[in-house]
Amino acid sequence: MTAPLYGLLLSGGASRRMARDKAALEYRGEAQLLRAWRLLSGICAQSFVSIRPEQAEDGLRNSLPTLPDRYEAVGPIAGILSAQDAYPDAAWLVLACDLPLLDEKTLHDLVAARAPGIDAIAFRSRFDDLPEPLCAIWEPSSHPFLKERHDAGRFCPRATLKHLRTRLLPPPGNALDNINTPDDFERVSQILERTA
Repeated sequence: MTAPLYGLLLSGGASRRMARDKAALEYRGEAQLLRAWRLLSGICAQSFVSIRPEQAEDGLRNSLPTLPDRYEAVGPIAGILSAQDAYPDAAWLVLACDLPLLDEKTLHDLVAARAPGIDAIAFRSRFDDLPEPLCAIWEPSSHPFLKERHDAGRFCPRATLKHLRTRLLPPPGNALDNINTPDDFERVSQILERTA
């Protein structure tokens, strides 16, 4: 039997290179966190926003169901493990909150690739052909190895995907281009304006 699919929107990053909260950046008049939430919640049985404990009072984030990290701030792996601990029988569609070009078709393609005997499903990066861990499905069977790597001080989810039984899908064009700097924000804002 296939595990139920829950959504996890990662929003706990510090946004250092952007110098402001990437989740609050607006595209076409809407905060990116809310844009990503709409995509995720339209596909998953339940969805949560992954936060650091100190973000619990943030008005944007706490307007949605949140799931605070239970692990030290070690990047996305803290949010993924926290979600798996909270709902161990669920598969998690994990999504970074800084993917403004992501579309519904890309997520449907990811979900359609689920199959027995697979620990994770991810797209290949269009830049380096490596797995994209922050738009991926982590099945319940991925948890023991992810936890083992965390406990060993290995916090890279991309490296973890390389060691799991991961189904890799072709790159979905520019849908997974993330936004890290003010220049990235301007570039993507222009793309979205042209395609409005």
